Amino acid sequence: MQASASQYDAAYAAWQRDPDGYWREAARRIDWDRAPDRILDPAAGPYGRWFPDARLNTCHNAVDRHVASGRGGQAAIIWDSPMTGRCETITYAALQSRVAKLAGALRARGVGAGDRVVVYMPMVPEAAIAMLACARLGAVHSVVFGGFAAAELAARIADAKPKVVLAASCGLEPGRVVAYKPLLDAAIALSPHKPDRVLVLQREQSAAALEAGRDEDWSEAEAAAAPADCVPVAATDPLYILYTSGTTGKPKGVVRDNGGHAVALRNSMAMLYGVGPGDVMFTASDVGWVVGHSYIVYAPLLTGATSVLFEGKPVGTPDAGTFWRVCAQHGVKAMFTAPTAIRAIKRDDPEGRLVAQHDLSRLEALFLAGERCDPPTAEWVSGLLRKPVIDHWWQTETGWPISGNFRGLGLFPARFGSGGKASPGYDVQALDEAGQPLPRGQGGTLAVRLPLPPGCLPTLWQADDRFRESYTATFPGWYNTSDAGVVDEEGYISVMSRTDDIINVAGHRLSTGAMEEVLASHPDVAECAVVGVKDSLKGQVPLGLVVLKSGVTRAEDAICRDLVGLVRDRIGPVAAFKDAKVVPRLPKTRSGKILRATLRRIADGEDYVVPPTIDDPAILGEMEGTLKGVAR
Repeated sequence: MQASASQYDAAYAAWQRDPDGYWREAARRIDWDRAPDRILDPAAGPYGRWFPDARLNTCHNAVDRHVASGRGGQAAIIWDSPMTGRCETITYAALQSRVAKLAGALRARGVGAGDRVVVYMPMVPEAAIAMLACARLGAVHSVVFGGFAAAELAARIADAKPKVVLAASCGLEPGRVVAYKPLLDAAIALSPHKPDRVLVLQREQSAAALEAGRDEDWSEAEAAAAPADCVPVAATDPLYILYTSGTTGKPKGVVRDNGGHAVALRNSMAMLYGVGPGDVMFTASDVGWVVGHSYIVYAPLLTGATSVLFEGKPVGTPDAGTFWRVCAQHGVKAMFTAPTAIRAIKRDDPEGRLVAQHDLSRLEALFLAGERCDPPTAEWVSGLLRKPVIDHWWQTETGWPISGNFRGLGLFPARFGSGGKASPGYDVQALDEAGQPLPRGQGGTLAVRLPLPPGCLPTLWQADDRFRESYTATFPGWYNTSDAGVVDEEGYISVMSRTDDIINVAGHRLSTGAMEEVLASHPDVAECAVVGVKDSLKGQVPLGLVVLKSGVTRAEDAICRDLVGLVRDRIGPVAAFKDAKVVPRLPKTRSGKILRATLRRIADGEDYVVPPTIDDPAILGEMEGTLKGVAR
């Protein structure tokens, strides 16, 4: 479907004309214990607080109200686990029962409104149940990736100071079982704060030893508990803390409030994704990331949709067709994943033969986010699926999309390489170094005029001053995204790179993202990264690292010569692009973001810290060998 942008234009203009009226109308889709009279208090917090006089319970909105309205028999969560060979469906009624019981178990162990609970889980239904059980009590959950290193987990325990930790005994990766409990024990030993209790979900692949007096069996505690009712909280009370890496080494605790979060996510589902009650959404992410919080757990359930919770990988569990199998088997309407997953599928199945084995007639659109999607990847999967492929842009801090295309407002023509147009609620501008908006079409630092809309972080956990230093001090009156890009004449937003991925070549500021776009267009390249490395003459020069598609037999030297020529032809000699190297793989976070800053430090011969979110630390040793001596 390609429609005019008139519906979108009207919606965006309505928000611009009357922001309070726009969000008041959106708030009517949520059940309130006390509905908001005031929409925004501009004097509260670092930039204002949404729905300051309202009260609600997020778990009631995500679970109980659907049971009360007669939808208890509908599937709420489909757990699809190629790692275990299991597939289970949990109805809204069954979810309500389990969440109420786990909330009762937490309440019996002293957890109440405002208390923190750390959740350290793999992709199993209990991860979502844990989050919802905390929300039911008004407690604040902080999800940490299952398998996260002990020191990083300890830092989060020390900062959040949880009363209880909810954990699994292990997680599953292709070919191995990752024991979580030893990591958790080490983290608690390192942390100055000690939780009162640890509830452990024992998985059959590897049971954990329980420490007497502190640890308990999750299933036994849940079974013995009396169900807990929903506890209304202030709309401005925190729902969760999600930690993201900080430049100081201390993680930043992104806070999400209850009211603004519920309103924004419910509003986004129909507007952006075209998903309504009873529809099936498959978000291939992890609950440890913001994407998992927003579009595996909360947004689908707030909507009354069905969410697929997937424990597996885009390739290797068992093959590059697993995503298409999930979509066909469960009747998925909208799928959401990261561009790196599509590149992995393209690498292993470059002709897309596995797609033909599955009936994707019910799939209406594929959404991509997490990092910029290079146009060749978007074009490849679009041609393969013959469905809309929608790249959209947002951040952990915003909690929902800053920009996108809008299935609920009539899709406007897609432009691969762009993240679409600004969502109603966001005034996005490219700023110059002095913080002044640039003319349309000129590149700068992308920023959002304050106040941020509902659903975005109101602050950092117990750190208002750090919030200001991190996000608003550079450009007063604006939220600094730290992304570099362009807003064109028609309002399309293109994010080219993080601002620290802009390289300075002999005085010319160049985007590594633009060069990556060129490299990715080569028919033999599956994925790539460009980093700036030190050069004694030019300051920095770009280095291209490419992973080839499966089955490529051409000589690597010939491919690298092609790539140098492509960049010279499409960007020009000013790019000084003279070096490309073929590598077997690139270092990434578990969400699929390529660790460009780490690659740059390795290439420059600088000391680096192994990022806590890295998928496989062993790859950094490989990179040291590849990049040794490239800086000049």
